[in-house]
Amino acid sequence: MLLSALTSVQAEDNPNARQARRIFNQAYQQVFGEQGATLRYDVNIIGIYKTYGTIWYKGKKSKFVDAKMNSWNDGVTVYTIKKKKKEVEIHSAKNNKSDKYSSKFKFEPENFDYSIANHEQGLMLTLKAKKGAKGIKEIQALVKRQSYEPISLRIKIAFVWTTINISNFKSGGITDEMLRFPAEKYKDYKFVDKR
Repeated sequence: MLLSALTSVQAEDNPNARQARRIFNQAYQQVFGEQGATLRYDVNIIGIYKTYGTIWYKGKKSKFVDAKMNSWNDGVTVYTIKKKKKEVEIHSAKNNKSDKYSSKFKFEPENFDYSIANHEQGLMLTLKAKKGAKGIKEIQALVKRQSYEPISLRIKIAFVWTTINISNFKSGGITDEMLRFPAEKYKDYKFVDKR
């Protein structure tokens, strides 16, 4: 048991792991830092489910637009537009039942061992879940070599891999007004309060 614990500490405390964690933190900060960010995403879940759209982040606020629905989260309330139904679902940001899969994608940086390797398109950061960690089992994050901007993510939950290709990435320049739910635009929609 002592040998296992020592091996685990050594795995976290080697130059490759430290460099991987430092670069990952810088990449993560560009997306989720105070300055906010926007990006286009193309998601593929083992070829069964595919979608694409654009997302904007700033602090606890976000907005995303895709082919099937749009959503605004002001940190307190989530407004989800269901275009086909002409409905606006309203949820509490703390307990958003409309996003039932997000808990499986919940990311805790301390739950992973980090490593880095060169890749023909940049740097590949690999995060493997520590023993006993729930949710995400592995992340492969491809980032640009100099700027550490995200290029793609592969996320493994249980045995299923989700691939997310990222384009049109921009860090900063996100205003609160950009993330405000435009209620006036959806006056003819039915509002369903699920708080």
